[in-house]
Amino acid sequence: MRITMIGTGYVGLVSGVCFADFGHDVICVDKSASKIEALERGEIPIYEPGLDALLARNVAANRLGFTMNTAEAVKGADAVFIAVGTPTRRGDGHADLSYVYAAAEELAELIDEDTVVVVKSTVPVGTNAAVRDRIAAKLKEIGRDIRFHVASNPEFLREGAAIEDFMRPDRVVVGVETDHARDVMAEVYRPLKLRDSPVMFTTLASAEMIKYAANAFLATKITFINEVADLCEKVNADVQEVARGVGLDGRIGPKFLHAGPGYGGSCFPKDTLALARIGQDYASPMRIVETVIDVNDRRKRSMVDKVLDLCDGNVSGKTITVLGVTFKPNTDDMRESPSLTIVPALVGAGAKVRVVDPEGRKEGEALLPGVEWVEDAYEAAEGATALVLLTEWNEFRALDLERMATAMETPRMADLRNVYSPDALQAAGFSAVLVGRDPVSAPAARLIKSA
Repeated sequence: MRITMIGTGYVGLVSGVCFADFGHDVICVDKSASKIEALERGEIPIYEPGLDALLARNVAANRLGFTMNTAEAVKGADAVFIAVGTPTRRGDGHADLSYVYAAAEELAELIDEDTVVVVKSTVPVGTNAAVRDRIAAKLKEIGRDIRFHVASNPEFLREGAAIEDFMRPDRVVVGVETDHARDVMAEVYRPLKLRDSPVMFTTLASAEMIKYAANAFLATKITFINEVADLCEKVNADVQEVARGVGLDGRIGPKFLHAGPGYGGSCFPKDTLALARIGQDYASPMRIVETVIDVNDRRKRSMVDKVLDLCDGNVSGKTITVLGVTFKPNTDDMRESPSLTIVPALVGAGAKVRVVDPEGRKEGEALLPGVEWVEDAYEAAEGATALVLLTEWNEFRALDLERMATAMETPRMADLRNVYSPDALQAAGFSAVLVGRDPVSAPAARLIKSA
């Protein structure tokens, strides 16, 4: 198949590279000359494990190319994917569809007979129908009489595991209106049939709704266990034991039951907000989702209080070391990360904040002014009043706790991802606060350390 990918952001680039690895001929289009030039040199603008090698392999096999020339890329394409951004619109919380509609109207002048225009961007219900209508109106305006088709193909890629998710998905969702669109999309995803990955065909509206409903449910699951964690702290229960006991129920499952500082990233915050707005527009309010949004926002702010309490209510003039600022490990994405709430609050309270993150500095330097960036966790701990473990990168999962404690002015840790057990922290001499678990008391920790 000949595939064109409009947009080389996270979704477009990962999808384009993976489609090429399926054996299709793929051209990725972007209006940024610097981005296209970098991609042609094999330079990846995002951090996604394994993507650079996969890109190089498919470029070498002449299955993958990059261009700014949309007309050239679209000519002869069986399917043209729109994978442009749909950020939250300022003021009302709706998804900004201007990039999607602009791409659709441009394609009306370029597509061939029976081209399938596939919307891969995350879009509200009704957007694919609107894309169809806009293309039809543009064709009429410019006097072109051709048949075309529209399909909805939402992505379900986890940052940090996107290649695995694309190659071995739980499911592929495709919304179609015509048999031709269904046949083309079945051929596009035919390689997955060899791996028994289900390809699910639905209506356009159902495909759009599946994406939002799935992300809202996962965000709800995270928020639920975070509220349970707060209650566990009050009643002396352990949220990790509770989560395990709940997750062993086959109807619930263990995934997304890890208490922490709240969800972030490019999908959950934007998609929950968009779904809530859709519900309001159709007079069918999504009250659970609205509550999830509110609780998650408050969750991030409450983590600041945990750190302040750990430091006796005052961080002014004290050195706080933050381990991890991306919204999750194995990505450089800072969008809606809890760190964007927590770190500025600590700086605003007068703390001297040191930050360690394997991939976060590229975006973080502009987003987190006033912090010191350090490459090594042990160096960052020197003379610190407290550590805040905010993102559970692998290199932060097996720290030499005694070495860290010895380097610090006072061995205190706010483990906001529950990476370390209370016993391990106490044995190393730390006083600590965790999430949904009993704190490690300072007197006992200090006695053990001095002994």
